[in-house]
Amino acid sequence: MITPDLFSAGKGRVLVVAPHPDDEVLGVGGTIARLTDAGREVHVAVVTRGKPPRFPQEQVDMIAAEARKSHDLLGVTQTHWLEFPAAELTELPHAALNAGLGRLVSELAPDLIFAPHPGDIHMDHQLSFLSTLVASRPHQSDYPATIMAYETLSETNWNAPYLTPAFVPNVFIDISDTLDRKLDAFAQFASQVKQAPHERSVESLRALATLRGATMHRAAAEGFVLVRSVL
Repeated sequence: MITPDLFSAGKGRVLVVAPHPDDEVLGVGGTIARLTDAGREVHVAVVTRGKPPRFPQEQVDMIAAEARKSHDLLGVTQTHWLEFPAAELTELPHAALNAGLGRLVSELAPDLIFAPHPGDIHMDHQLSFLSTLVASRPHQSDYPATIMAYETLSETNWNAPYLTPAFVPNVFIDISDTLDRKLDAFAQFASQVKQAPHERSVESLRALATLRGATMHRAAAEGFVLVRSVL
């Protein structure tokens, strides 16, 4: 279903939809590095930004600076901050989020999109996934041919078993050569990194990559759920 030319420099743009800064690294960091190494143009859409008084401005500025360092390390072409309020997407008209992501998808015309998994426990993740699908509907003249959902440690795995969609990956991308870059990129989010055995630790990210890789007899991998692929 996913052909080897995923890593061909001649392919179109890639868009990674991140509800919050660091989600894109947790779920897709190794793949982003591999794509940019292959010459593909990768864009990251950070859907939300913390707003005072819920989030102190100093903390917001720090995380934005951390994201810049992380994305530079991975080779991200451009980071797009959509500026919706973090942890408050449920309070907004859903049409606003649809429009925000819709404008970006229309502007970039990506042929590959990575989006958060709809079964994530965080509502910002669920709504970002739904709006990504709305923005990518195939009745348009130009739409993303491939959409994959990624997992985010401490969000995807904490849903309610059998009651919400489970993350069962059916696409595995080998990140054996880019795992260290992914871990370094995550380490740039110093304000977010926790000590093991916390899930948002460098050790836990490495363990997950090892598990996903071992499933396919690889040293390290990221797992995805294929939502759509038009060949």
